[in-house]
Amino acid sequence: MPTCDECSCHRPLGFGIKMAFQPIVNVTDHSVFAHEALVRGENGEGAGEVIGRVNSQNIYTFDQTCRVCAIETAARVGLPARLSINFMPNAIYDPETCLAKTLQTAKKVNFPHQKIIFEVTEHEKVENHELLVEVFKTYREHGFMTAIDDFGEGYAGLNLLADFQPDLLKLDMKMIRNIHKDRVKKAIFAGIHSVCRDLEITVLAEGIETVDEFQFLQDSGIELMQGYYFQRPELEKASSPKWW
Repeated sequence: MPTCDECSCHRPLGFGIKMAFQPIVNVTDHSVFAHEALVRGENGEGAGEVIGRVNSQNIYTFDQTCRVCAIETAARVGLPARLSINFMPNAIYDPETCLAKTLQTAKKVNFPHQKIIFEVTEHEKVENHELLVEVFKTYREHGFMTAIDDFGEGYAGLNLLADFQPDLLKLDMKMIRNIHKDRVKKAIFAGIHSVCRDLEITVLAEGIETVDEFQFLQDSGIELMQGYYFQRPELEKASSPKWW
């Protein structure tokens, strides 16, 4: 584990990135709850191509560069609501130290840090579970909202939820796809939704593509949703969904 002086986040990334924004909508009051920042290449290349260039030598720089780019771009385009940023759990070695540049950037561009949500994805295997819990707690202490992304798809799951209860839990799109006609998915969804109600965690459904998926989730009491059904990500734009 590097010290702050040894951390490669102080070095140039070596390639350019931009941010696309996809809205997270409140379907009850037809408002934009937040925009998720999604990394793209300098010429609009997809996230997969960009992340494919991340390795053990540049992971710290990449994570910090994404945070700074997301906040600076959000401020420049006049993001109307919250900003949701994905972070890489294995690119953090000290929560306070790694958060300092985020706070500095938000202050510099006059973007209220209380409007920032930090999401950790389940797709990356967490090497230090205890550190991730500490990271989440530190973010909350500084006034950031927290979220577990892609819940049910990857590594963290219930073990992380048992140790830390985020503000938001984002259901993975594989769980959402055709949920309206899949009794197994319905049963699993009902269980997760019940647990989140008991723990006072807001469920956010992502990856919604059809009116049937949307209608089922709305009828089930889900207010926050995200997906192509509402709007696709747009490069360096913070547009409102077209569905309403």
